[in-house]
Amino acid sequence: MQSSQNGASVAPVDTDAQALAERVGEAMFARDEASRMLGMHIDAMAPGYARVSMPVRDDMVNGHKTCHGGLIFSLADSAFAFACNSGNQNTVGAACNVDYLRPAFAGDVLVAEAEQRSRSGRTGVYDVTVRNQHDETVVLFRGRAHQVRGEVLEVMAS
Repeated sequence: MQSSQNGASVAPVDTDAQALAERVGEAMFARDEASRMLGMHIDAMAPGYARVSMPVRDDMVNGHKTCHGGLIFSLADSAFAFACNSGNQNTVGAACNVDYLRPAFAGDVLVAEAEQRSRSGRTGVYDVTVRNQHDETVVLFRGRAHQVRGEVLEVMAS
């Protein structure tokens, strides 16, 4: 068994599915101007899973001198997108809810860990936990994804 960042057990992954998830993450990230502009980095990809980090810069704080909630949402949403597209089927967000639990500040490094909870037909549910460098939970995000036509990568049949 592998373990996620928070120590939970994760079932072993088919290496072909793992390689595909990594390739999908790389391709999506290369086209994702917004995530790159915000300084995000994909730390890990697996089928139904993504871990994405983002340093909080001085230009990301609001009038309360805390990280703007919309930018933390963007981090969670990006991790959600990478996780739900990891199987190479074009998938978009259909709905989500977010709970802001504590502030983040300039100089913090936030890590969003997205995990598939359910996948049935063309719909999936994903939980994303955003933590700071002290392993304190900053945001809880739950997203519902809907598969649409097409693939992220054009995969050649063998």
